[in-house]
Amino acid sequence: MSQRMAKPDSSTSTLIARNKKARHHYSVEETLEAGIALLGWEVKSLRAGRIQLAGSYILLKSGQAFLFGALITPLPAASSHVTPDPTRSRQLLLHRRELARLIGVVDRKGRTIIPLTLYWRRGKVKLEIGIAMGRKQHDKRAVEKEKDWRRQQARLLTPRGRKTGGGAT
Repeated sequence: MSQRMAKPDSSTSTLIARNKKARHHYSVEETLEAGIALLGWEVKSLRAGRIQLAGSYILLKSGQAFLFGALITPLPAASSHVTPDPTRSRQLLLHRRELARLIGVVDRKGRTIIPLTLYWRRGKVKLEIGIAMGRKQHDKRAVEKEKDWRRQQARLLTPRGRKTGGGAT
């Protein structure tokens, strides 16, 4: 009996970083969970919350997936025998079947793979990646307009508690 979770469970995982602009620039069709190969100083920096996912992307080459552009700032007390590279490419750990499917989706359908969130799960760092399609400027405006309309609808539909005043009319 195997258990498969698609979203980070708040009881067993804690959020490290979120790529906030990803869902604005792309329409995410599907999400996957991937492990990430890190060095010791990178894990320590992640525990301190020193990462930026904005502007990062995932590239598939030679049958493997790599995270590019993620900035992990080294701690000042980093080891002296290691030269930290904050923007190095980091390999993503996926099953062979998942990698083959991602390669097919990117090649055939022209989709993009983007990092969404980075979180802890059972002592391991996991990266939620999304299969997405880029949005044009007019699509972004339409989505923003729809969000505003939903917000306004919710505001109009929520009952407001009226103050009962003591004055006579």
